[in-house]
Amino acid sequence: MTVINSNVQPLMFQPSFEQIPEDEAQTSQELVDAMHTILETTYQDSGHAIRSVHAKAHGLLRGTIHVLEGLAPTLAQGAFAKPGSLPVAMRFSTNPGDILDDEVSTPRGLAIKIVGVEGDRLPGMEGLVTQDFVMQNANAFTAPDPKAFLKTLKMLAKTTDKMPGTKKAMSAVLRGIESAVEAVGGESGTLKSLGGHPLTHILGETFNTVVPLLYGPYYAKISVVPVSPNLTELTDKKIDLDGKPDGLREAVQAFFANNDATWEVRVQLATDLEKMPIEDASVAWPEELSPFITVARIEVPRQGSWTESRRQEIDEGMSFSPWHGLAAHRPLGGVNRVRKPSYQHSAGFRSQHNRCPMHEPRSLDNA
Repeated sequence: MTVINSNVQPLMFQPSFEQIPEDEAQTSQELVDAMHTILETTYQDSGHAIRSVHAKAHGLLRGTIHVLEGLAPTLAQGAFAKPGSLPVAMRFSTNPGDILDDEVSTPRGLAIKIVGVEGDRLPGMEGLVTQDFVMQNANAFTAPDPKAFLKTLKMLAKTTDKMPGTKKAMSAVLRGIESAVEAVGGESGTLKSLGGHPLTHILGETFNTVVPLLYGPYYAKISVVPVSPNLTELTDKKIDLDGKPDGLREAVQAFFANNDATWEVRVQLATDLEKMPIEDASVAWPEELSPFITVARIEVPRQGSWTESRRQEIDEGMSFSPWHGLAAHRPLGGVNRVRKPSYQHSAGFRSQHNRCPMHEPRSLDNA
C-alpha cells in the first residue's frame, strides 16, 4: 500500500498553546449581542429569520467525501482516520448578515457537513454522527483575536439593511482599489471584507478553515481545493453580475446542470508555534514550513444546486459550526472559542422564529 506522508514533523498540541484572556467571556457575550442585533434587524425587515453571518447561500450541494487509503499516521486522524466514503452537504455563501445584491462583492464561504463520522464527540454532540468544517476563501482570518472580531461585527451590525445602493457603489470603488493593490503583487483582506472582493466565479475558489483546529494529537488548518479541470478553469474567472442580484447562484446552477465536480481536502499540520500561532488568527501559516497534503476528495455529481427541497433541508433546516463534530477536531484559539455561543444563538434564533428546528442529520437521503 502506498503511504501518503507529509514529510514534516508536526508539533504535538499542548493545552498551554491556548491563552484565554480574563475578559474573554465579556467579549463573547458582546459578540452574541452584536449578532443578535443583526438577526433582529433582518427578521424585522422580512419576517423570516436568517443567519447572522453568511446569510446568503449561492449553492446547496450533496456529494460524497472519499478518505484516501495509505495515509501516514500523522494524517490519518479524526474524520480522516480510516479510508472510506461518506455523504457530505456543501453550502456556498457570502459573508454579510443581510441578503445583498451580488454586486456588493464580499468574501466567500464554504460550509461542509460530513455525515456518518465515528469517534468521540465534542461536548453537546454526543450520540451524533456529523462533522462540520466552516471555511473562507482566504488563508487567514481578517481579525487576529476576539476583540478585533467584535469590532468588525459591531460595524456590520450598524450597517445591516442600511443603504444598499451606497454599498453597491462603494463595493465598485473598493474593487478598483483592491485591483490596484493586486496589480503590484499585494492583497488586502480588509478591502475584500468591506466589499472589494473581485467579481469572480465562486466555484473556482480555494477555501480554508483560516483558524486552527485539533488534528488528533496535533493541530492544523484544513482546505478544500478545486481540482477537476472544469472547476480550475473558473479560478479567478471574471463573472458578469450587472443586473443580476443573484448572479452567483445562477452561475452555480448553470454549472451543475451539466457538470460533475471534484475537490481535494488538504491538511496543513502545524510545525512551529511562533510562525503558526493559535491565538493570532490573522497569521497565514507558511507553506514552505508545512505544505497542505491531500487526505480526501469530494465528488459532486451534476444536480440542481438550488431546489426548494434542497433549500428547506440544508439552508433552512441545518446549521453549520466548527463546534459540530469530533473531539479530535476541537476548534482552537480565541476566535473559535467566541464563535461557539454566537453560532448557537444564531441557530436557536432561526429555529424559534421560523418554527423549523435545527437538526444534525443521520443521513442525507432527503437533502
